[in-house]
Amino acid sequence: MKFKHFALLIFLPLLPVKGFTQSPVQKLEAAYQEFTADPQTRYAMSSLCVLDAGTGKVLFARNENVGLATASTLKTITSATAFSVLGKDFRYQTMLSYSGNISNGVLKGDLIITGSGDPTLASSRYPQSKENTILNQWVAAVKAAGITRIEGRVIGDDTAWGTSSTPEGWIWQDIGNYYGAAPSALTWRENQFDIHLRANRSEDPAVSILNIVPSMPYLKIVNELKAGAEGSGDNAYAYLPPLSSIAYLRGSWALGIRKTGISVALPDPAYDAAYRLQDTLKRLGISSTQEAVSGRKILADNEKIPAVTEKISTISSPSLSEIIYWFNKKSINLYGENLLRTLAWKAGKTATTKNGAAVETSYWANKGVDKNALNIIDGSGLSPATRVTTSAMASVLFQAQKEDWFPDYYKSLPENNGMQLKSGTISDVSAFAGYYTDPAGRKYIIVINVNNYSGSGINKKLFRVLDALK
Repeated sequence: MKFKHFALLIFLPLLPVKGFTQSPVQKLEAAYQEFTADPQTRYAMSSLCVLDAGTGKVLFARNENVGLATASTLKTITSATAFSVLGKDFRYQTMLSYSGNISNGVLKGDLIITGSGDPTLASSRYPQSKENTILNQWVAAVKAAGITRIEGRVIGDDTAWGTSSTPEGWIWQDIGNYYGAAPSALTWRENQFDIHLRANRSEDPAVSILNIVPSMPYLKIVNELKAGAEGSGDNAYAYLPPLSSIAYLRGSWALGIRKTGISVALPDPAYDAAYRLQDTLKRLGISSTQEAVSGRKILADNEKIPAVTEKISTISSPSLSEIIYWFNKKSINLYGENLLRTLAWKAGKTATTKNGAAVETSYWANKGVDKNALNIIDGSGLSPATRVTTSAMASVLFQAQKEDWFPDYYKSLPENNGMQLKSGTISDVSAFAGYYTDPAGRKYIIVINVNNYSGSGINKKLFRVLDALK
């Protein structure tokens, strides 16, 4: 009897070991509880929604129906909607035309660049869209039309989207910087330019402006930057509202910083496009009698855009698939705002941010997503007023898998923590959304978000939660 009891004591503890092995979902539960107990999230609101990518079944969810500021994870919804509504092969068209007539080589009228919302025009990301390539095409078209002199202006016509530019809900500190560049029907060079800086140990000046690329002779730059301590980084901001001709540089630029400078939003991209074309033509001997102007400035003076006499060039953008690749991969806010307005245009509505957001919300509501879970203010997530639930975002990601454009969509998502996840970061907000296939071949849809956390380094703790799926 004693032997039998002894054997029982030996073998019983060995039997249930396999049964106590935690599943990925159990590990996720423990990891999420640890995250919410962290001092950094004491006053935060966090949410996590994980779906089985094959069935759409919820595997784990906490606070999944609470609307949170999304930051750039909103781009997953904007790009999925654009693919669905516009089609992966959609291309924008930019037209070069003239008004009046040509007599003996003299254009008695205006040269007009008419934009339709192409966010890639003059962008360095695409070989066919680079600034010099576009300008050379336009110069060739002007010469082919027989124009040797312009008795008029070069007009950048950005009026297709009206006079409103900056989306509602954006904050003042963002506007004026490259990531806060406002959308325009005639976008040019991603609506930005660069200012190269150097901090000095002397106070006069504390920070030098070394160079402006390209040169911006029509803007006045007021430098109020302070030199920051070594290692303090880039805390420089440009304050340059739309249509302004004065930019204020404020904040600090660290001593010894390895960055060359900051990128600043163009206050009037349509004007810059017209200015660059006019300047290029002038250097080639084709002068204009009047200064370049944008469509919005013409309307502000209670004038009308001249009627087109003849079109002389049409430039097509890269395909939507190419645009969305860079939109998500590099998180270009401007692309999201242009896409959102294009959705409104496609729906036959005035091309405003508000109308585009309404089209986007309606599209997913018709596919079963609760419209009240999609409080969308902009197209990029830069607005802290945008509120979307992780459940709604996960539903969009699940439905996207069924579409023929999904391979391009998936390819556009960056790799984060060994997963295909779009990241999102604005003040006190960090989020990730996308897909993951574990070593065993199990596929997941993941949306995780935290608002109002304290301190820094929160992403490592978010990744620790998601590591439970590995």
